Amino acid sequence: MKPSKIKTVFMCQNCGYESAKWLGRCPGCSKWNTFVEEKQAAGTSSSSATRQLTGFSSGTFALNDVSVKSFVRVKTNIKEFDNMIGGGIVPGSLTLLGGAPGIGKSTLMLQISSALAKNGTVLYISGEESLSQIKSRAERLKVNKDGIFLASETNLENIIDAVNKIEPPFLIIDSIQTIYHPELSGAPGSVGQVRECAAELLRIAKSKHITVFLLGHVTKDGDLAGPRILEHIVDTVLYFENEKQQIYRILRAYKNRFGPTSEIGIFEMKGDGLAEVSNPSLIFIGERSNNVAGNVITACVEGTRPLLLEIQSLVSRTNFGLPRRMVSGYDLNRVIIITAVLEKRMGIPLENQDIFINIAGGIKIKETASDLAIACAIASANANFTCRPKTVVFGEVGLAGEVRAVSQIRERLSEAEKLGFEQAIIPKSNLKSLEYKGKIEISGVDTVQAAVSRIK
Repeated sequence: MKPSKIKTVFMCQNCGYESAKWLGRCPGCSKWNTFVEEKQAAGTSSSSATRQLTGFSSGTFALNDVSVKSFVRVKTNIKEFDNMIGGGIVPGSLTLLGGAPGIGKSTLMLQISSALAKNGTVLYISGEESLSQIKSRAERLKVNKDGIFLASETNLENIIDAVNKIEPPFLIIDSIQTIYHPELSGAPGSVGQVRECAAELLRIAKSKHITVFLLGHVTKDGDLAGPRILEHIVDTVLYFENEKQQIYRILRAYKNRFGPTSEIGIFEMKGDGLAEVSNPSLIFIGERSNNVAGNVITACVEGTRPLLLEIQSLVSRTNFGLPRRMVSGYDLNRVIIITAVLEKRMGIPLENQDIFINIAGGIKIKETASDLAIACAIASANANFTCRPKTVVFGEVGLAGEVRAVSQIRERLSEAEKLGFEQAIIPKSNLKSLEYKGKIEISGVDTVQAAVSRIK
């Protein structure tokens, strides 16, 4: 048999773009210096595989003839985690857990393993730590050791052999960037290795009905290290989105085929592991000061969960020719738009002012319902007046200075009332269909100017 020739290709480690020569900038994702040389057999393509990936039949069936298998979600008894993923773990699913090194991925997985071991064997594969290191962490976390099997392995074939031998219902890979397939030439963590290893683990999950967790590191930009195709392969993508220096860890579901997306779980890092935060709103606004200009409380919704957060704003005269706009926890472009609206529609001179916005607690707001609170915070900081205590503000701001309606009004108001707030400034258009019957005094506004006058 004539041996296959080996050819050299260059692949982007961010998106998987393939090129015959090295490129400084990737045409696929526009990232710089991401191309790495990889070798493969001639006549094959790293982006096309002829093998069966999932173990599913390749036959064609009528939709009416397809049977649906019922399943029961497996509870971890970690309410923050269970609620975030839709009520529990789906058997046979493939979940990706990403986050910065040291933020608590392995800690959370060991705690989850302790709960899952009550429902079946857990096989924990570590490519980064020795067995003694894992044992030491498990003892510190007071993990239930019965039903948990450990292996320090990076070879995918050996991992598959262990799975076939033990036949565990739960498999944890820590981390996917350390696993390699011996038949591929790329180094562990490269595009080809990560993609093919993930595809093989997907086949195992679906064909053997094994729940698989993949742990992955993120880059300094907050993106998952390795190819983005990994996020498309898995069923669920979870990210720790804040920094490890912070006490509270915010876990967000960016993708979930079996439940809602954008749900968050909030944990506190303690000496004995990650503890659930049962009332995060109280945590985020518990240290607020009512006598400081530029501080406004808003009610946002993350997934289906209402949260009260403190918007902090600081406006000071710039010492440079170009004023700075620095934002933490919110979209910078939205803040620039809101600043322009305040200048144009209310005549507030901000062209020579530095503006700093911070969402206290390290959480990142994804929705636009906090626009009005940010506008009020900037106006308050600029004019140096304190806002009304026990008042919550929310609404979307348009370019004409109008305040637009937002969703889930009743949930936001109920959360504010539960924490002792007495007044709410909301979009006037939401009053028409308001179903809230609580004790909070509601003021509907249709412009940013009206909201600023009410908050004083």
